Amino acid sequence: MWAIAIKTLVADRGKLLTALVGVVFSIVLVNVQGGLFVGLIRKAGMLVDCGEADIWVGHRNIHNADLPRDIPYRWIHRVRAVPGVRRAEPYLIGVTDMTLPSGAFEWVVVVGVEQSSLMGNAWNLVEGRPEDILQTDGIIVDVCENRKLEYPRIGSLLELGGRRARVVAKSEGIMGFLIMPYVFTTRQRAAAYLRRPPDACSYFLVELEPGYSAETVCAEIRHRVPELAAYTRQQYSRITIDYWMKRTGLGISFGAATLLGLLVGLIMVAQTLYASVLDRLAEFGTLKAIGASERQVYVIVFAQAISMALAGAIIGLLLAGAIQRLFSTPYAPIIIPAWVSLGSCALVLGICLLASLLPYWRIRKVDPLMVLQG
Repeated sequence: MWAIAIKTLVADRGKLLTALVGVVFSIVLVNVQGGLFVGLIRKAGMLVDCGEADIWVGHRNIHNADLPRDIPYRWIHRVRAVPGVRRAEPYLIGVTDMTLPSGAFEWVVVVGVEQSSLMGNAWNLVEGRPEDILQTDGIIVDVCENRKLEYPRIGSLLELGGRRARVVAKSEGIMGFLIMPYVFTTRQRAAAYLRRPPDACSYFLVELEPGYSAETVCAEIRHRVPELAAYTRQQYSRITIDYWMKRTGLGISFGAATLLGLLVGLIMVAQTLYASVLDRLAEFGTLKAIGASERQVYVIVFAQAISMALAGAIIGLLLAGAIQRLFSTPYAPIIIPAWVSLGSCALVLGICLLASLLPYWRIRKVDPLMVLQG
């Protein structure tokens, strides 16, 4: 029956191509649009995901990695005393203005790391070394922000919060959800740039001893210092992402655009398959006339739908992968998780099967005598 189904499907190449285009369009749209959404929203938790900390400790009401509230530095000793904590380092994040060589200014997110460990420092450096921020007035900027910062070079002098800063290294791809560039430096220097006390800090970054559970240590930190909140890396990344999802229209806008395009593609697929089945009523009558049962006829219809869905899914996934490879950038990353690809294929398969079921009563009423009457 599968051989008959495929031969019948290929016989009408025009309708086959139309249906395939619809399936491929749906698969590509869902994967690329979904990949853009995942890539953009993951930027919100980039500092947390790519940092060295197993646990993030901050103000009791923290909800966004880029917009923290300062906590007393002296509490770090209570955190360090918790069993399972290998080390805990202060971390400072804040927003200030950067004066550019032209006289213009740009708002930036200053990230200050403890100079003794450099925990939470910039990664993926393309120029310079992480420890270069220990140099006088040293800062690290990202090459993807060159246009905003007027293309600074290694050694270029800038002004942060009214104080001198010197570019000593450059990273690539550290671009957060906010439009403000990240600037990495030491915590003490960051406090000066942000006009805060020398012992100011926003978080305690915790690295665990081997064999300890992050959830257990988080619970113990909250118990010993109830004024603080403690989350694992994965938990705080999720909290940060949820903040932007729920407080902006990002999820609704991306979801609506994806859903609309998906519906257009699926309707085109369903309509084409439905029309294809109705156009072959005479062929189904012939099959019945030579002894085929209704069950065998439906097997052919289902086989055509499954073949169409599989062929379109394979082509669509290949095209989506090519688009991801060619057009994904740090500005608009395209990250296509496996669940997005599998979900899109399952959805298209379900629509194809549903479209093949719609003409059920028409097929059932097909009289084998119509062949003889023709």
